[in-house]
Amino acid sequence: MSKMPGSLGPLRHRGFRLLVAGQLASNMGDAFYAVALPWYVLADHGGVLLLATVLAAYGVPRTGLLVVGGYASDRWRPWVVMMVADSVRAVAVAGLAVVAFSGPANSDLLVPIAVLLGAGEGLFLPGSFAIVPTLLPSEHLQAGNALTSGGTELATLIGPAVGGAVVALLGPAAAFGVDAISFVASAATLAGIRSHQGTERAVIVEGIGATSGVPAPEGAAAATSEHRPQATAQLTLGQFVASERALQVFLVVLVAANLGSGGMIQVALPALAHGPFHAGAGGYGALLAAVGGGALLGTVIAAQARTVRQPALIASMGFLIEAGCLAAIPYLGGAVLAGVALGAFGALNGFGTIIMLTAFQRWAPPQMIGRLMALLMFAALGVFPVSVILGGFVVRWLGPGAFFPLAATLLAVAILLGLTQGSWRSFGVAHDVVTAASWYPNE
Repeated sequence: MSKMPGSLGPLRHRGFRLLVAGQLASNMGDAFYAVALPWYVLADHGGVLLLATVLAAYGVPRTGLLVVGGYASDRWRPWVVMMVADSVRAVAVAGLAVVAFSGPANSDLLVPIAVLLGAGEGLFLPGSFAIVPTLLPSEHLQAGNALTSGGTELATLIGPAVGGAVVALLGPAAAFGVDAISFVASAATLAGIRSHQGTERAVIVEGIGATSGVPAPEGAAAATSEHRPQATAQLTLGQFVASERALQVFLVVLVAANLGSGGMIQVALPALAHGPFHAGAGGYGALLAAVGGGALLGTVIAAQARTVRQPALIASMGFLIEAGCLAAIPYLGGAVLAGVALGAFGALNGFGTIIMLTAFQRWAPPQMIGRLMALLMFAALGVFPVSVILGGFVVRWLGPGAFFPLAATLLAVAILLGLTQGSWRSFGVAHDVVTAASWYPNE
């Protein structure tokens, strides 16, 4: 294959190409589903209560099974767990398509289907982050994360419009059918994935990538940075977390950031658009698009950037600027400048997320990466209900403008406290890395 630009270099690896193609199809299908579900439930007089019940039936098992998905990814290979989860979700959404084609929304059928979909998502998510280091050498990891994240952002921007057209022309059952097909496509690509085992090993020593057709040399696992923890079989996940200060700071930052973001996007921003900005539904959609477009730009920049030598420090600086953008939004006089600030917020968040995700994947012991990714996602997703409730309370009593500086303060304080810890400032600073691609044994 001819040489690709650095940002597209990960696509030289067959397994990663399959992953990107499958996840792009799946994310597009998810966008169809996101439009079709509320339309189906509300249009057939199912009511807001039924919609909330279905969403809760999806969300609870998704969060509850994250740790199970992480353990399964560590116990078996990530793509195996992901393939099984996609197969379950394909069957569940196909059943939903049949239900939607047959008649109006029915809680007796929708709730069990939602539980299956949420369970599949919970099992799938940890592996979807743990798999990337098994498919790419370290020098391509940052660009690879940016490509997968960029595909998700692109699907989020394009998918709802296309999905809305399908629902309008053919009905929600057709959109559910497309989502089911997308899960089948994703499962098929995962079935074709083979990690670097036996054919492509990646061991990064002293910052120089060496890829060969033979297993990693003995002792390669010892060539790790002094900043990379050495997990042992005797350590439980809880013991490992208790022993790693940088990981504890990471979790606190995630909780603080997501404690503000959920309420901001779901409650405060629509209230601000509807009230003080008088922007209407179209204006709210434009503000959301600004966040999504900024996030896509941030991932593109991360894909083009060289490997960051001090990722936690650089990302922290970006997150502090992001907090400033967030705090200023209600005071910018209208939707136009607020959209600019939200675009900057999205770009900084997208860039920082890719930088930190890559650093974490390089830092985490390969034999624990699934469980550790599950823990990070649990910290992020688990506070969403609290964030929305907090947002509703603040907006109700203090107005929508008050929540933005509150969310910004939560993020800024967590980052500043983290920067007082040397383990956080040095997090991800590594010269010698063994990628997870060398962990799995030959078959």
